[in-house]
Formats: sequence, C-alpha cells, structure tokens
Amino acid sequence: METQPTEVEIQEESRRIRRLQLMMNLVMSVISQGNLPLEEASELIASTKRATLNLFPDKELAYDLIYRPRLQRLLREKYRIC
Repeated sequence: METQPTEVEIQEESRRIRRLQLMMNLVMSVISQGNLPLEEASELIASTKRATLNLFPDKELAYDLIYRPRLQRLLREKYRIC
C-alpha cells in the first residue's frame, strides 16, 4: 500500500520543480539571446541535464521527453543546424 506524501515532501518537490523551471528558463534565455559558440551552448545544456537529474534522479526519461526536444529545437533555430 502506497503512503500519501507529507506536506513537507510536497513542498520540497514543489521547490525542486520551481528550481528546474527557473534553470530551464535561464538556460534557454542565455542561449537564445547570447552569443555563445555552439560548443559552449551544448556544454551548458549537458550541465543542465546533470543538474536536472540531481534534482530528480529517476526522471531521465521525463527530461528526454520534455526538455530535450525544446533544447534541440532552440539549438537548431539559433545555430541553423539540421
């Protein structure tokens, strides 16, 4: 039988979600508005994935389904790559 999460656990998860959203918004803004070389933008995305998996260790599939396509599209648009 699964137990219900406590209020503290819900608040902690909410905090981690807000942190993830802020981080993704910041990374996407830096890449889209900045003049980073493609290699640095790619490194920033790789660091973002590592940070995301530190916040949510068992959610790599969710990251790959939600954020990876957005970040790939951003790179394609910004750097005109296929």
